[in-house]
This record gives sequence, structure tokens and C-alpha cells, in this order.
Amino acid sequence: MIEIITIGDEILIGQIVDTNSAWMAVELNNAGFQLSQITSVHDDAELIKSALDLALEKNDIVLLTGGLGPTKDDLTKLTLADYFDTELVYDESVYQNIESLYRTRPSVLNELTKAQALVPKACTVIQNRVGTAPIMWFERDEKVVVSMPGVPFEMKKAMTDEVIPRLMKKFNRNAVINQTVQVFGYGESSLALKIEEWENALPDYLHLAYLPSFGLVKLRLSGALTNGNELQAEIDRQFGLLDEILGDAIIARNDFPLEKNLGEMLRAKKLTIAVAESCTGGNIAHKITSLAGSSEYFIGSVTAYQNEVKENFLGVSSEDLKSYGAVSQQVVEQMAEGVRKKMNTDISIATSGIAGPNGGTEEKPVGTVWIAVSMKDKTISQKYYFGNHSRENIIERSTVSAMILAMELIKGI
Repeated sequence: MIEIITIGDEILIGQIVDTNSAWMAVELNNAGFQLSQITSVHDDAELIKSALDLALEKNDIVLLTGGLGPTKDDLTKLTLADYFDTELVYDESVYQNIESLYRTRPSVLNELTKAQALVPKACTVIQNRVGTAPIMWFERDEKVVVSMPGVPFEMKKAMTDEVIPRLMKKFNRNAVINQTVQVFGYGESSLALKIEEWENALPDYLHLAYLPSFGLVKLRLSGALTNGNELQAEIDRQFGLLDEILGDAIIARNDFPLEKNLGEMLRAKKLTIAVAESCTGGNIAHKITSLAGSSEYFIGSVTAYQNEVKENFLGVSSEDLKSYGAVSQQVVEQMAEGVRKKMNTDISIATSGIAGPNGGTEEKPVGTVWIAVSMKDKTISQKYYFGNHSRENIIERSTVSAMILAMELIKGI
């Protein structure tokens, strides 16, 4: 097992976000290592030592990032020398590496930068090819502690080129597999009750995680076995059983964003799409076009916020707007059909609702949203009530539901 310790006051006061740990966790998992914990500590020698003590009690490997700069507030190197009961010594190879980095800017090579060549005598030095702070590898009682810079591109280079390959040589690892399906139409608790019997029958080496988000619950199966093929076969078998229980509620068998899954479906069937949005204010179009290559299937969108735009550009009946209101089945279906015809696409999405916090009525409270999806010979629509949540929440839930409704229609082609 591995623990990551990130060092730096800037993380704990929220000045920067710890993206290093998230990246490291993915890479370690892909290499077959299991992560037990991520810990963040202040630039404080005693706190760093305490964190190391606790980490080494439970793990064979501890990876540290941060606190290796040349200034007085960077304490990691001195703390590690004290922790491993060793002294700092001058390392000519580190100095030569630093000189090579500053060959074109020799004036930048000051005394503080040169001091980076002082390293704990007890460590194995790994050169930092893109920075001045060397990577330090310590071993004690068959356990490994590795200290790396906190600068993301320096850490990533060290992990990819040196640290992970060395760990793979030193430690035996199980095959680790994580696989996800996305489920629509269930809340987390109702889904747990629906699949309770299946979950209780899972083998001990498989762990199920519920990952709820707007309108969706992701189910992730994680496992570790010596035999990777056996593990994959069992995960496939378990998801096959889950298919029988949930059926069409499983809308994707991956961990991709919905917009990516929708885009792949459109690309595979060679379909084009357009969007007419009222309450979502362009959010659906934003999601779809956030992906490179979306121009292959996305033609355009209209943010038809005012009724005049719905009438004049999308051809919505003024009589229907007066009789049923903008938030209605009649209007949203005409919006979907209008934008599809206007932009000459195979499929279209339209939304109209009350995102709040104002504008709701007893008949149509805040959170009421109509969504329609249209094709040449078929238009489907559905009314949703997302509750009196924040405006952002309602917009996001509407966006998710609209993309899922489109995916359901495309599946039927």
C-alpha cells in the first residue's frame, strides 16, 4: 500500500489546489499499486515527522511532494535528514545537473540555488531533469520513502521516468481494475435497495462504490487479484448480472462525461444535432462543444430566452405561448422541431423551464422543466421537477436529463 503526503501551507490555506495527489493516484493505480491515504501537512518539521511515522506504520511506500525549494520555508530536505538520522552532504552530480539547467542563464545560479546540491547522505539521489531540487529515495526496513518537488511538471516527470519504474521493480503487485457504469433514474438510496442482493453476493475482493452526481449515480467496481484475466472476467460477469437487474437504466458502461457518450453515439450513427435552450441558457451547447471534434456532429444552437425569439426564430405558435405558457409540452416540442428544421440536423434538443430563484407559480413551481428531443419522424418530451434548489443545480440537472433523453432516442434508431 502507498500513502501520499503533500507538504505546504499553501495547500492547507486553500491558496492552491492539490492536483498532484489526484494525478499520482491515477498513475499509481494504473501501475497496479493501491493507495491507502492522502495526507496534507503544514511546513512544520514535527508535523512532517509525525505524518511519516503514521504512514510507515500502515504502508510499504510513502511518496512526499513539496517543500524542496531553496528558501527557508522549505523544510522537507532538512526534516528528512533528521528523520533518517543522517547529514547533508554535497553531491557533485546534482550540482552539475543544476548547472546544465542554467547554462543559458548563469546569472540565475545564485547561492540558494547552488545549495540544492546538498542532499541527505542516506538517500539515493535521482536527478531532476527539469528542476533544481533532486528526488530523494530512502529505504528502511524494506520500506521506501520518496521525496519529490511539488511543482507539478517536475513531479510528473519524476514519477513517470523514475519513481514508478523503480517501485515496479522492487515491489510485487496485484492486477488492479476499476470499472464503472452510469445509472439514470434512481437516487442513491433507492438504487442501493434495488441492487442490495447483488451487492451482498459480490466476492470479497471486489468493492462497490456509489458515486452520485446530478441526475446520475455511477457504480464503480474495484478489485485486486494476482491474475488480471480472472479479475476482469469476474467484473464482466458481475456487470452482466447488473444488466439483468437494471436494464436500460444503465446508460453508459464507462466513466466518461455524458457529453462524450452522447458525442460518441452521434458520431457512430453519423447524426448531427442542434439545440434550442431557454432555462439552460446555452449550457447544453457548452457541454457538447467542450469536446474536441464536436464540430463533426454539432451544428449550432439558439438560446431562445424571450418568447419573441421562440416565435420569430423557432416558429413557436404565439397562441400556444399564450394558452400554455413557455414552460409547456406544446412549446418545448415546437422549439425542438423548429431548431432541427432551421439548422437541418438529424436530431435536436430543447429545454424550457423555471430555474429560479424567482418566477415560479403554484401550478409551475421553481424547478419545473420541460425537455423535448426531436427527429424527423418522432418527437418525445418529458416534464421534470427538480425541486426548489439553486439556479445552478436546476440548470445542471436539466442539462444532464436533456442529454440522457437524447441518448435514449438515439438508442432506438
